[in-house]
Amino acid sequence: MIAEILLVLGGLVLLVLGGDLLVKGAVNLALRLGITPLVVGLTVVAFGTSAPELLVSLSAALKGSSGIALGNVVGSNVANVLVILGATALISGIPTRGHDLRESWAMMMGASVLLIALAFTGTIGRIEGMLLLVALALVLWRQLTTGKAEAADEVEGAELGATWPRIALWLVAGLVALPIGANMLVAGATEIALAFGISDTVIGLTLVAIGTSLPELAASVASALRGRADMALGNVVGSNIFNILAILGITSIVAPLPVPPEMLRLDLWVMLASSALLMPFLFRGIAMGRAVGAVLLACYGTYVWVLL
Repeated sequence: MIAEILLVLGGLVLLVLGGDLLVKGAVNLALRLGITPLVVGLTVVAFGTSAPELLVSLSAALKGSSGIALGNVVGSNVANVLVILGATALISGIPTRGHDLRESWAMMMGASVLLIALAFTGTIGRIEGMLLLVALALVLWRQLTTGKAEAADEVEGAELGATWPRIALWLVAGLVALPIGANMLVAGATEIALAFGISDTVIGLTLVAIGTSLPELAASVASALRGRADMALGNVVGSNIFNILAILGITSIVAPLPVPPEMLRLDLWVMLASSALLMPFLFRGIAMGRAVGAVLLACYGTYVWVLL
């Protein structure tokens, strides 16, 4: 059991470090190539920060652990709202005025509803995966054609004057660390689940989901400590959209994912409900204070208690 725990911890460390290095390298490469910060933020950063989830889901699906593959995405989306926004709000509060995320929120809800509808077919296969990727293309097209330009120094991972060798080192290190970390995490988590008689779906929804969300959590807490807690909202909404449409889209094309029945009874609806909780804050401009953060974290604790 000690070996399995070390595998999980080692995998988490490699995923966090690898995701950070990949984002940093990709962002600086894109900026050096003259790609606008807006495009970098909507594509490169979104893909880079979701790379741990993608690698873990692909690794799990290829090993036949569909519960971990699907639970990782659903659990990450729940954790993004309840844990990441909850912790950020508890630290400093999150202002919502002046940040129009209503359309992005609607896209996130639409992606969640689409996933639930596809889940009722029993298996998210290649056709469903292609539908998710088509929806992703439409979302990216909409965001790129309506988004406002942002300053380069607001793009996560941007460093002025980064040299080509340094960029190459970041990219190579990130691309090496991510798959190794994903394999270690999935292998360790699967063995722990078997040892304790816990389903791989529950492991995916909790341990693996929180682990692959660590980069977003670290970035959001760091933003809050720098007085930019508002950035966490956009990060979470964008990450949730990308998790469903891109990660499940790619994973289900590579290896079809049977949907565990228990996920249709509880977890997918918790994901939808947690996303819906953001509506009054985004549409009415209500600030997410420390009390809201405490409630969100308590909701997540209750959800995990029900699962276990």
